[in-house]
Amino acid sequence: MGVIEIIGIAGSVSLLSGWRLYLCILATGIAMRLELLPLPEHLASLAVLGNPWVMGIAAVGALAEFFADKVMWLDSLWDAVHTFVRPIGGALFALAIIDPADPATQVIAFLLGGGASFLAHGGKASARAVVNTSPEPVSNILVSSAEDVATVGLLWLVYEYPLAAGAVAAVLLVIVIALLWTAQKIIKRVFFRRPKSQG
Repeated sequence: MGVIEIIGIAGSVSLLSGWRLYLCILATGIAMRLELLPLPEHLASLAVLGNPWVMGIAAVGALAEFFADKVMWLDSLWDAVHTFVRPIGGALFALAIIDPADPATQVIAFLLGGGASFLAHGGKASARAVVNTSPEPVSNILVSSAEDVATVGLLWLVYEYPLAAGAVAAVLLVIVIALLWTAQKIIKRVFFRRPKSQG
């Protein structure tokens, strides 16, 4: 596997961890355990995710996140708590994917993986804060379900087709930046509107 594919996988998984860390760990663990996905030999270090204890804890976290993320405002509280957890998870994912023979590259991967995961987390949390301004609960459930499906689908795509991982990471990065930009515009318009002058 080439450097581009490895960087693409590390970037994609780190960005997805900013959305659904526990689901990323669980899905990767299941894939490793059941050999459902032809993970490259280079990613053998991720085999620890197939450990029953790791999978069990990830399953509990994924289940809690699945329900918390669909309840208006509880999802924002969940995101606030995970502001530190997701970036560390994304950084560790990236670290596990990069070749351990090169410590300098591993440090870079750890920093970039954490940064990518933090950026994705920020995009998700900002978008969800905007969705929460809607009084009905349906939009929240739809957005959360779309994140669940996208995370699993993109993980499968990245592991199945490593050559596509770089493109997936680039698209995810564009989506995250767009979410942040849009959320910032909406929040500014809703909360920082100038009151109309009287008279």
